[in-house]
Amino acid sequence: MEKEKVPEPLRKLVGELECPKGFSCYTSGFNILCKAEDVGMESFLKCLEDDPKGCVFSIGYGDAYYCKCPLRVYIAKVLCK
Repeated sequence: MEKEKVPEPLRKLVGELECPKGFSCYTSGFNILCKAEDVGMESFLKCLEDDPKGCVFSIGYGDAYYCKCPLRVYIAKVLCK
């Protein structure tokens, strides 16, 4: 995605976050995304990664893990609709 076409809320999120993965989702033009599924929760996605425990944005609840990365949530709920 060209920089001038990137929505302002997305640029703001990138500017506010520290990402241990180096914003690979953003810098790859959204070609490299963590595996996640929108299950209807406002601020979370269901994490489908093989090792969700290793991610700082993953939280366990019951027998599932959920992604709380604001950037990944925005991508799933706004850009991928």
